[in-house]
Amino acid sequence: MGSFIVDLMGRAPHLPVTGETVLGSDFKIGPGGKGANQGVAARRAGGNVTMITKIGNDKFAQIALESFQGEGMDTQFVFRDDSAMTGAALIMVDENTADNKILVCIGACNNITAAEIERARPAMEQARVFLTQLETNLDAVEQAVGIAHAAGATVILNPAPAGPIPHGLLEKVHILTPNEVEAAIISGAPVQTPGDAVQAARALMRMGAGRVIITMGAQGSMVVTEQEHRFIPALRVDAVDTTGAGDAYNGGLAAALAEGRDIFAAAEFAGAVAALSVTKIGTAPAMPTRAEIDSFLKSNAG
Repeated sequence: MGSFIVDLMGRAPHLPVTGETVLGSDFKIGPGGKGANQGVAARRAGGNVTMITKIGNDKFAQIALESFQGEGMDTQFVFRDDSAMTGAALIMVDENTADNKILVCIGACNNITAAEIERARPAMEQARVFLTQLETNLDAVEQAVGIAHAAGATVILNPAPAGPIPHGLLEKVHILTPNEVEAAIISGAPVQTPGDAVQAARALMRMGAGRVIITMGAQGSMVVTEQEHRFIPALRVDAVDTTGAGDAYNGGLAAALAEGRDIFAAAEFAGAVAALSVTKIGTAPAMPTRAEIDSFLKSNAG
């Protein structure tokens, strides 16, 4: 469950500072949003995906439906909103460094109702893995997590964008997947090194999370459980666009866990998905296929 947002992406030689106008070199419009990106990543990685989100009744809504249907995702719980627009994001990418700045207006996916979550209950109760983020209204997140947790699904919460987390929510989360910035905001502990990540993860576990994976960009990821912690270095690639890498990681993680991999093997698989995603331009369109992932892992074995 999560957001669908249309990405309006421009690339330029450098990112503008306040008051500056920069001539861009390329522009693309396409499907995005953390929830949708993660759903596409999970689907292309081999998962059977049902998407729970909300879109408007505008031209951007058709982009959502065409994207989900084109990927072979179940769309019966893609709800419509007559009063709010489909979400949109303005993305600027530095074509030399692959750095980005993003402004998101989440629109209709901030209006998911309790009745709509209840209608989607069967999908959550039948799922092996339930993955969500904080880019929709929090009451919907709480309700959905409660249903999935009670049904025995593995609940993954990607706490992005970072913000206050309702009391008791983390206690129903089996795996929390912040990046280093989000982990620092939520835990109150700075995260710059793998050692910092372990300390922050332990703090997040004391707040209720079952296990924690902190993604650290080009460094890799730190996986922390009650019994142990393990740092998984990132696989090296030539990055052209880092937008959506975290979403690729989370979608890959969900797909791997649904296949029965343990958390460490799933994190290695997710790292490969994320690495491949940054070698292409865009978010959802850049998510790798299962064949690409398997080939990449095989070439990096040992």
